[in-house]
Amino acid sequence: MKKIGIVTDSHSSISQEEAEKLGIFVLPMPFYIDGECFYESVTLSRELFFEKLAAGADITTSQPSPTAVMEIWDKALEQFEKILYMPISSGLSGSYETAMMLAKDEAYEGRVLVVDDGQVAAPLHQMVLDTLDMIEKGYEAEQIRDLLERAGDRMMIYIALQTLECLKKGGRVTPAAAALGSVFNIKPILKLQTGKLDSFKKCHGIVKAKKAAIEAMQAEIRDNFQDALNDGALHLLAASSGTDEENAAWVEEIREAFPGVPLLYDNLSLGVSCHIGPGGMGIGCAVAPDYKRV
Repeated sequence: MKKIGIVTDSHSSISQEEAEKLGIFVLPMPFYIDGECFYESVTLSRELFFEKLAAGADITTSQPSPTAVMEIWDKALEQFEKILYMPISSGLSGSYETAMMLAKDEAYEGRVLVVDDGQVAAPLHQMVLDTLDMIEKGYEAEQIRDLLERAGDRMMIYIALQTLECLKKGGRVTPAAAALGSVFNIKPILKLQTGKLDSFKKCHGIVKAKKAAIEAMQAEIRDNFQDALNDGALHLLAASSGTDEENAAWVEEIREAFPGVPLLYDNLSLGVSCHIGPGGMGIGCAVAPDYKRV
């Protein structure tokens, strides 16, 4: 039996195919579309999701059931002595609190370590990759959990939005503000850090919004993470809910702005896409959790 395994959820943007290659477990997240339950990457493809979103379907996210969580833990514990469970940030969902309650059961106590990593989408994906690296380096499970929970201040992502419709549906902006934004071509930029999604800036047009997001990331690295960049401990992150053509163009813009810096690109997870809509373009960074902290 191997020593430490990883279980995360599909809010990490990690597909079932990639999970199999990495040797980890990914719990598919449930979505309700017009009252019918679908599971990300199992019964809900990316194409179907955006097709339903464009048609104006009522789409809501949901926590996984306790049964589903325990079933995937049981499966992982057949192969590993201990597992690190890395769900979506506690600041965005109640999944962490539910998992903490379940982990107190005698069957899981001391074997399931629930991580409040404060992440979602590409930052969570990168955190999983960093965790695999720390397992390879020989860290203990408890030490990895502690490093991950302290790493949130060194990971963030800026997302330039193409539309305000989904924010309006979710109550984050008023119908009047959404209407004005459409008339004046206002594109907001959101910042996701330590599990909270907050407004960062408003721009006129998506071109200016993408440029502002790149400039914000350049400032973050220059002011806070230059040493990590110089030491090879920083990864750039790119994520989007656009078309294949938009996504490819966005990645190229980032590579031109940050030549030679390692870049992880993901389609933006459906859980985030549900709240920001199509055409969102994200850029972020992540510093290795054990960099200068061990």
